[in-house]
Amino acid sequence: MRLRLLGWALALLAVASLASVVVIRQVLLNQLDNRIGTDMRQEVTEFRRLVGGRDPASGQPFGPDLRAIADTYLLRNEPQAGEAVLVLVDGAFYRATEAPPYDLSGDAELMRHWSGLTASAYGRVDDSPGGPARWLAVPLIIDGAVRGQVVVVEFGAERRADIDDAVRLMALACLLVIVVVAAGGYLAMGRALRPLRTVTETARTIEETDLSRRIEVTGTDEVADLAHTFNGMLGRLHRAFAAQQAFVSDAGHELRTPITIVRGHLELMGDDPDERAETIALVTDELDRMNRMVNDLLMLAKAEQPDFLHPDHVEVALMMHDVYAKAVALGDRDWRIGTIEEVTVLADRQRLTQALMQLAQNAVQFTGPVDSIELSARVEHPGQAESGRVLLSVRDTGVGIEPEDRERIFARFARAEHAHARAEGAGLGLAIVAAIAEAHRGTVAVDSIPGAGSTFTLVLPAASVVPGGIR
Repeated sequence: MRLRLLGWALALLAVASLASVVVIRQVLLNQLDNRIGTDMRQEVTEFRRLVGGRDPASGQPFGPDLRAIADTYLLRNEPQAGEAVLVLVDGAFYRATEAPPYDLSGDAELMRHWSGLTASAYGRVDDSPGGPARWLAVPLIIDGAVRGQVVVVEFGAERRADIDDAVRLMALACLLVIVVVAAGGYLAMGRALRPLRTVTETARTIEETDLSRRIEVTGTDEVADLAHTFNGMLGRLHRAFAAQQAFVSDAGHELRTPITIVRGHLELMGDDPDERAETIALVTDELDRMNRMVNDLLMLAKAEQPDFLHPDHVEVALMMHDVYAKAVALGDRDWRIGTIEEVTVLADRQRLTQALMQLAQNAVQFTGPVDSIELSARVEHPGQAESGRVLLSVRDTGVGIEPEDRERIFARFARAEHAHARAEGAGLGLAIVAAIAEAHRGTVAVDSIPGAGSTFTLVLPAASVVPGGIR
């Protein structure tokens, strides 16, 4: 990745540098052409000023003496590099700038063309020994007649050579910049990608038995975000593996007990019919308990699947009365219906009923015949803690729960310490309730006073309430 990123960066830099060099060279050449044109017109303008003017040496007018005008001009003129001025008088070459890049006066065809001009003309010479040249020829009119021509010739090879030297220097500078960027970019990308190597090395060293390693993160860029995400993933995996190991340990312990009981009684079972019947009844009861435990475990496993819920519009009041009708058959208690508010939620009616029945069963286990169990449903209205939430509660007047037990009772295979003797299940009931609540993006809470009873509340978020469903 380091080499690929650096390669793409250098390729883009090289293309940009090459394009810049080409564009700048073309701009300089265009500017040179414009300057040459300006210089040629300037020379012609200066020559024309002398026509009809006065001789600086004598102060007398030049008159029609074109040769004197040419001598004066060429004596006072300092041509630009690569520039030559030729003067033709009466159709013949008269005089030119000294030491031009190339003497075009020997080109008979060109001289014949210039001497016949009666209007200004531009042209080019492409194959002269002095290199390509541009020329501007202007006829000289004195007393209404063409008396000669002045020709300004610009050999641009020397100026173009200066531009080419500057462009080559620029190209070398760009190449040096690319080399420096390559070296610096290689080191900088190494530092930037170091967390990725650390992620790879950490991932290679991680095993199922050791998920405690974390990546040291510095900075706030995208790579740092990746490292934070990776550390978060390791944390979740660590907790998941720890929960899995605890689950396997607890499940193995819970299942081992009925298996041991069944095996022991079967090994000791005699031939007496009454003893055999008693043993079969005991073994059947233990197998039924194992079956319930396995079904609960399967249900908890299914709670993590996306199709665990089948949400629909649920009228809470109607559902609570149905739960009450079913719950009264769980035990001889003082069953009551508390506050039931009319509200419609988007939820899975069967799963909510299952959770409430589990809470009711739990209340029956830890209450006596004289205790009461109350079912209620209310909505938190504006001004309360979190308005809009729906609270489904099961309250009892039983033995209550100690403060240190209130967090752990929702874990799998967990029971309150004081309730071991009275609990009949495997400690999965409240874990199932918690799983159903989480699947609905809600929570389950407990409020209890030891010796005075407990209130379990299934909390559905405000987002689950159907608009207009509160009456």
